[in-house]
Amino acid sequence: MADTRRIRVEMLARVEGEGALEIDIEDGAVESVRLSIFEPPRLFEAFMRGRAAGEAPDMAARICGICPVAYQMSAVHAIEAAFGMNPGPEIRALRRLLYCGEYIESHALHMVMLHAPDFLGYEDGIAMAADHGDLVVRALAAKKAGNTLMTVVGGREIHPINVRLGGFYRLPTRAELTALQPALAQARDDSVAILRWAAGFTFPDVERDWEMVALRHPTEYPLIEGRIASTSGIDIAADEFETVFEERHVAHSNALQGLVRARGAYLTGPLARYALNYDRLPPHIQALAREAGLGPICRNPYRSILVRAVETIYFCEEALRIIASYRPPAVAAVPLTPRAGTGAWATEAPRGLLWHRYELEADGTIRTARIVPPTAQNQPAIEADLLNIATRHIADDDDALQLACEAAVRNHDPCISCATHFLKLTVTRR
Repeated sequence: MADTRRIRVEMLARVEGEGALEIDIEDGAVESVRLSIFEPPRLFEAFMRGRAAGEAPDMAARICGICPVAYQMSAVHAIEAAFGMNPGPEIRALRRLLYCGEYIESHALHMVMLHAPDFLGYEDGIAMAADHGDLVVRALAAKKAGNTLMTVVGGREIHPINVRLGGFYRLPTRAELTALQPALAQARDDSVAILRWAAGFTFPDVERDWEMVALRHPTEYPLIEGRIASTSGIDIAADEFETVFEERHVAHSNALQGLVRARGAYLTGPLARYALNYDRLPPHIQALAREAGLGPICRNPYRSILVRAVETIYFCEEALRIIASYRPPAVAAVPLTPRAGTGAWATEAPRGLLWHRYELEADGTIRTARIVPPTAQNQPAIEADLLNIATRHIADDDDALQLACEAAVRNHDPCISCATHFLKLTVTRR
């Protein structure tokens, strides 16, 4: 008689969105793993059709409450590319500064409140604070520094309202930015402490042979521009994305799955950024990475917490560098001259490569929009990860298997939507 057991975790905290994981085990072997994203499609691409191009940055920001700047930056740069405009280096620097704030707040939250409890055996960050209060306080202070930076440059910390085509609605003053320096310097020191703390965790001995995909910039650790590169030799401009990558619909998910044409699953996100841009980190940050046990490339998904800490240190320092050299641009926004055309752009959201493409009418009306978020691209890689984990833990009871799978998902910090809960787990054993 078949042994069939179903485990349902109705609400899993510490990731964003709603979905389900189904594992089929038959005769002692894992037959399949399905990461089912059942949250209803949100139709932002359809909402944008027929709207003025200038509305796109604010509309795109509403896609995500965790990384709205990523969506804004991808949208403004793609549409500006279609219009053939370049707002200049001063606006670019301010945009990079705003993006730094998003990285600092997103990474600080994930590392300590969402990810670290998995390694230390706590149910959540609140329970962990009883024994590791100093690190929790440091993480929350760093997050606050990032949120404050987003407010000063972007107008508010969630769904910033100061971004527009050609630049910003209002430029921050030097005094406003200078006032942020002490908190950002402290966030940098706190991030070093978090890196050293996390380096002492016990990590499963797991290596993944992913093809890793990220932006690659000639001189800097990438944020808002660069060529799309991979560890298997991809090197293309953003407007060539569709010639190399594709999205497929699978029956068990409302999210499309990203694939490299003719090769299959790939990984984007902090491990990919780090692997493809380690040489763009300053030598002293490379030294901190080595001190934490990282080499120039990391293929262990559990050690992604260390890579995020390294990135947080970098983006705190990058924010301080930009503020120190800030000179307000002559104008807050360069005037637009709409024209018919198509523009595509990619930026690096905290969770990975984010690609936008807009087709525009002569008056600047959006004819079509296409947005490919990081979690959709990573879904096949996460499923492959889960298959490996389920196989490794097949002899465990269902509770232990569930915890192992939840931790494997959190390694990737998926952002399925702005909701709170993610995983409903069904295990069928035959």
